Amino acid sequence: MFRLKCLTLALIAFLIIVGNESASAKTYRVYFLGGQSNMDGYGYVKDLPQDLKQSDSGVMIFHANPAPDGVPVDGRGIWAPLQPGHGAGFKSDGTANTYSNRFGAELTFAKKLKELAPEENIALIKISRGGTSIAIEAAGNFGCWDPDFEKGTGKGQGINQYDHFLAGMKRALQTRDIDQDGEADTLVPAGIVWMQGESDAHYSEEIARQYEANLKRLMDLIRATMLTDDLPVVIGRISDSGDNPEGKVWKYGEIVRGGQAAFVEKDKRAALVTSTDDYGYSDRWHYNSEGYLDLGRKFAQALWKLPQE
Repeated sequence: MFRLKCLTLALIAFLIIVGNESASAKTYRVYFLGGQSNMDGYGYVKDLPQDLKQSDSGVMIFHANPAPDGVPVDGRGIWAPLQPGHGAGFKSDGTANTYSNRFGAELTFAKKLKELAPEENIALIKISRGGTSIAIEAAGNFGCWDPDFEKGTGKGQGINQYDHFLAGMKRALQTRDIDQDGEADTLVPAGIVWMQGESDAHYSEEIARQYEANLKRLMDLIRATMLTDDLPVVIGRISDSGDNPEGKVWKYGEIVRGGQAAFVEKDKRAALVTSTDDYGYSDRWHYNSEGYLDLGRKFAQALWKLPQE
């Protein structure tokens, strides 16, 4: 019942914003960025080229505060111009953002979209948390995106990543004037970018083989939250650094990769970014700065090629 109520409120909030366009207000195309740590981003801000080191007033982002399962529902964040520091270590108290020394795919994703469609206004909603799984059995100590995953006690009982997602979406979509120019803005759902699956590839073959079905269910739920059943989806293919004496960091990674490919093959509005196989790593789990710069561009290019209507 709690999740249904949150979903209903999120949808109402979205409808209110979409339905209040004025003659001088802006229309923003909204992209959701979600997943686990390689969506968080472990690129170093110090490695950014000069043109990406500054705040970009032409792109707005709502980055929800990352929160573990089993705690009261969070979703705190604010709309702000995109700038470096939305990587691992970012946090928000709902009044101000605390930026980290890391970045993810969001910077070059937005830059490439602006190059492809310079006349459009872009808004990003980023909600991700490192180590999180979709499968309940793979949640470990990091968290789970399955709406039915239950953990915690007291006010945190039963709160999971999907609950935090709904709370973040609700907060983001209830904001009437995201760029604070005095006019209510119109937000139009434009796409989903999902970078996740490593945790589901860690535990067992059985869990890994569930990935396609779990991914489809979650993408259907996110599409429903954004009021667009066939909203374009781009999936980042998980890869493996091989930095493990046993040869693979993700023992069942090939099975999850197969599940990602199968999902995309069956969904005409989905695409798979495979350039991750070519990236270098900053540690055994995360890409290096150059990888995240390329990943953002590839996400944008893949979305641009998908049917929009």
